Amino acid sequence: MTHTVGGGIERRDPSWPEQILLPGQAAAPDGPVDMHMMYVAHFGFRRDLAAFAAAAAVTPVEDRATWAALSARWSLFATVLHHHHNGEDAGLWPLLLERTDEADRAVLDAMEAEHGEIDPILMACEAGFAKLAAGGDADTRNALVVRLCAGRESLGRHLAHEETEAIAIIQRVLDQADWDRVTEEHFEPKDVSLPLLLSGIPWVAYRLPEPGLRKLLAGWPAPMRLLWRLTRRGFARRERRAFRYVGGR
Repeated sequence: MTHTVGGGIERRDPSWPEQILLPGQAAAPDGPVDMHMMYVAHFGFRRDLAAFAAAAAVTPVEDRATWAALSARWSLFATVLHHHHNGEDAGLWPLLLERTDEADRAVLDAMEAEHGEIDPILMACEAGFAKLAAGGDADTRNALVVRLCAGRESLGRHLAHEETEAIAIIQRVLDQADWDRVTEEHFEPKDVSLPLLLSGIPWVAYRLPEPGLRKLLAGWPAPMRLLWRLTRRGFARRERRAFRYVGGR
């Protein structure tokens, strides 16, 4: 519920959660659903693609060890993104389609179509990293840089579209119980391998601004906070190794 005040401006319901706004995020529509984990994931996707594009442009072609580290790091990014998009396609969009009108359905159809446009670009990037790790040439690197920039632009447009329009739909037609249910069924990983767990937990929190990190850790159970404390430094070392030619990692 919103309350209209002077000048027709709508004020948020005081019972609604505070939404976080992270760097690069296009919007944080108000409503009854706490979307912070969605925004944290989006932050990670933006962070990674910017870093990969920068690293690919400056990593020497002959440094196969660094390309191998980048290729392994790309696999982590791609796994997390694939799981995120699968959760939306299999669980979130179908639920919203049951509760929306024709105009909203056009937005949700666009969400799924945009996933289909992004996937081939990211698969080509994966092949480029693997080829350079095995001994590619300057042409391979140049093609990878182009694909990474295209992927960054395409995914960036999609995330902004989702944050401005699709999440506004979520806030209109779902409540927190709906969101918790779809998250448990479609977004929380099932049967995760130990290596993925030990890299995925620090991935989520890496370089998050302090307000976002505090909110993230407050929502995690004690075992996850412990794993984060145990794995974050090793993850940061691997980041510095993979992105060694890019400052600020």
